[in-house]
Amino acid sequence: MRKILFLFLLLSINSLFSQKKGLTIEDIVTNPQLYPVPLKNIQWISDKDNFSFIAKNKLVVGNCFSDKKDSILGLDDLNPKIKKAIKKEDIFVEDMKVFPEIKWVDENSFVFIHEDLLLKYDLSDKKATLLNKFNKDAQNIDYDTSTFSVAYTINNQLFVSKKENEINLSNEQNKNIIFGQSVHRNEFGINKGTFWSPKGMFLAFYRMDESMVADYPIINTSERIAKAENIKYPMAGMTSHQVKIGIYNNTNDTIIYLKTKDSSDHYLTNITWAPDESYIYVVELNREQTHLKLNEYDPNNGNFIRTLIEEHNDKWIEPLSGMNFLISKPDNYLWLSKRDGFNHLYLYSLEDTTGQPLEQITKGEWNVIDFLGFDFEEKRVIFSANADDPLSVYLYSAELRSGVFRKVSIAKGVHTGIISKSRRNILDIYNNPTTPYQVDILTYRGTFMQNVYKFNNPIRNMKIGDTKIFTIKADDGETDLYCRLIKPLNMQEGKKYPVIVYVYGGPHVQLIKESWLNGASLFLYYLAQQGYVVFTLDNRGSDNRGLKFEQAIHKNLGIVEAKDQYKGIEYLKKLDFVDTTRIGIHGWSFGGFMTINMMETYPNIFKVGVAGGPVIDWKYYEVMYGERYMQTPQKNPEGYTKTSLLNNVDKIKGRLLVIHGDADPVVVWQNSLEFIKKTVDEEIQADYFVYPGHEHNVMGKDRIHLNNKIYQYFKDNL
Repeated sequence: MRKILFLFLLLSINSLFSQKKGLTIEDIVTNPQLYPVPLKNIQWISDKDNFSFIAKNKLVVGNCFSDKKDSILGLDDLNPKIKKAIKKEDIFVEDMKVFPEIKWVDENSFVFIHEDLLLKYDLSDKKATLLNKFNKDAQNIDYDTSTFSVAYTINNQLFVSKKENEINLSNEQNKNIIFGQSVHRNEFGINKGTFWSPKGMFLAFYRMDESMVADYPIINTSERIAKAENIKYPMAGMTSHQVKIGIYNNTNDTIIYLKTKDSSDHYLTNITWAPDESYIYVVELNREQTHLKLNEYDPNNGNFIRTLIEEHNDKWIEPLSGMNFLISKPDNYLWLSKRDGFNHLYLYSLEDTTGQPLEQITKGEWNVIDFLGFDFEEKRVIFSANADDPLSVYLYSAELRSGVFRKVSIAKGVHTGIISKSRRNILDIYNNPTTPYQVDILTYRGTFMQNVYKFNNPIRNMKIGDTKIFTIKADDGETDLYCRLIKPLNMQEGKKYPVIVYVYGGPHVQLIKESWLNGASLFLYYLAQQGYVVFTLDNRGSDNRGLKFEQAIHKNLGIVEAKDQYKGIEYLKKLDFVDTTRIGIHGWSFGGFMTINMMETYPNIFKVGVAGGPVIDWKYYEVMYGERYMQTPQKNPEGYTKTSLLNNVDKIKGRLLVIHGDADPVVVWQNSLEFIKKTVDEEIQADYFVYPGHEHNVMGKDRIHLNNKIYQYFKDNL
């Protein structure tokens, strides 16, 4: 009997410890152990196929041909070396608490930033060297690894430090003129404002004049007397900022500006230097975003030389990347274009004056996602693409002349890669529905060499609902739309469950992928845990499906998207476990727009909606994004009227909660305030909640409050 009792207790204890836990909102927001941690600063070192990354505040080095990985330098070693390097300079810095991000300059030495210092560390003599010192207030720091010159901004001014000699490249005191920072509201792939040439002889930089742009007030209520803090926010159809590109000569300290040919009311992007620094290339796009030119300039005097490529599209062109030159034949370059309806690689020659490609390297009804590099013979280009299916991204290689391509990565999922300096091997970085993060090494032909790192499933001890990925037909009856359905935990046969539709639906976003958890957030799994069916559909207009799919929304944002989303509702209504009288919808930003749009368009379907940071009328949205998809209110007044959520407020029947951050500089607060005013005018009851001091997303610990509010609203009303 004692043995039986002991065995029973042992089994009970084991069962208790093996029992899976449920997700909590607090953990979702504050517990980093629920999320995969990628390797920091992973990169190749030299053509000997060594690689490095930072882990546990140590620099770790490995090699393609060995599974061994050595921690070669830690903070305890590096900090004293820094102190020794600056001792003679009478400089004081605090010890680093986190190992810095580094750039290798050769196989034995790397450079890094610590506070206002650019330093070099040599592994062979275990010595740190001070290379440059710059202003302690520096931001947007960009250093050149050939000359060790450092470009940076302070407020709106741009500086270069050369051996501690600070040179002001701006010398303009107008607060509305900004140097060396990202322009065009980060559209067109722009995420920085300075561009060193390959050998550090020149620095290209943006100069943005916002003087002509209307001030827009963001109200700061944190002080006793609230203050208006103005930002520049060019709304669709209004005057936008003007941009120039300056060239600083790092040898003689002179500055010139490129003599761009077209109107000042255009976009300058995708800056690329010639490998020998003899020319600089700029993509110039008209304000209508229908006509692209790739232009060549002389960096010594700013003169326009010629136009290499022109592209036209009646709806829009959106250039996101520049030229990629061949190493052995620098007169040849690859160019990414959607001219045939999908994003593909084209081979061009600078010697060709026709503006036509020598070859189209990739073809098919799929998109090249990213150019990664060339193989060691430079006969093949390595790239990532969704050639197998729209949900997956694999690595591929294609022959430059024949276009014959093959899959390099094998594991299911979403991949990106870093090609080694020898151009023979690839760091394959990927995730999939059951693998949160993994790094392998492959040859350029796809042979597996070794696993570098695999992050274990961080929610293996959590209970989450089963996920199903499938397709339905769009409103046109032809196009496949991908859907994701997360089932409630412990479903009971015969029971019907309420539905929450999670929606985004806008350009540049693909919610459903063969990525970790199929692209769903843990909050969506939490909602499923509480007994909701959680459904998501990527409608026409969303990302990575080709121009026909993406441009179906042109001039009428929200119309086609709503029809496609309704096809998802029709599917849900056929499921025997769905309570069709209890369907809710939730989304943020464009998803907030879609939430209200769906409740206005299909008022008898949705019992509850929660719309966060919603665009209400596209005339209140910014120039670059808004005009690409809607043109201007002057040119497309019918489209702006048809898609304004202010015109159909009276149709809403369900309970609606609108949420907004009062400091939102992306979708300005005015959007939801105008909507609430309209609900008052129409005597429609809507609930409204503002997060003071928050911008477009509610971040930090307040996100616990936000998620609780969303969940509680569905719990109380659905």
